[in-house]
Amino acid sequence: MQKRIAVIGGLCLSLSFLATQSSCQSDKSKRPSPPATASCALADGKTITVDYSSPRVKGRKIFGELEQYGKVWRAGANEATTFVTTTDLKVGGKDVPAGDYTIFAIPNPDSWTLIISKKTGEWGLAYPGPGEDQARVEMKVSKLPSLVENFTIAFDKGGSGCTMRMEWETTRASVEIAKK
Repeated sequence: MQKRIAVIGGLCLSLSFLATQSSCQSDKSKRPSPPATASCALADGKTITVDYSSPRVKGRKIFGELEQYGKVWRAGANEATTFVTTTDLKVGGKDVPAGDYTIFAIPNPDSWTLIISKKTGEWGLAYPGPGEDQARVEMKVSKLPSLVENFTIAFDKGGSGCTMRMEWETTRASVEIAKK
């Protein structure tokens, strides 16, 4: 009898665990900062893919207040923003070998720095430090004519590469990327 109760109890625990896992996975799209993806198709079927979470302005002052100038920002929300390339690249003139990376940014009023980190798998704000940097590159910054509510990372195809741009609030930061 005790064995039967233990088996039924274990089965109930397993089912509730599976139900919780399933609901957590399906809830990502319902987060305040839902998941998003940007990609660029390069020559010979090679690609660059960025997976990130897209926070909203929600009436807040973003750059200079919520995201302080001169401090490392995770370039998104929730899980760290991933940057995956299937080919060797030149990002802002710096070499980035094919592989998986995490990206961060340092926003400033007139210039941004993109940080491509070799360390992956961080959650949120855990910048691992300059010792893990693959590259740091300057990004061009411009003001947008109107408010962008949803933080967005996108690629514009051009020539043999693409331009990666980050837009949020009234700021656009961009960097040229080319296949090496």
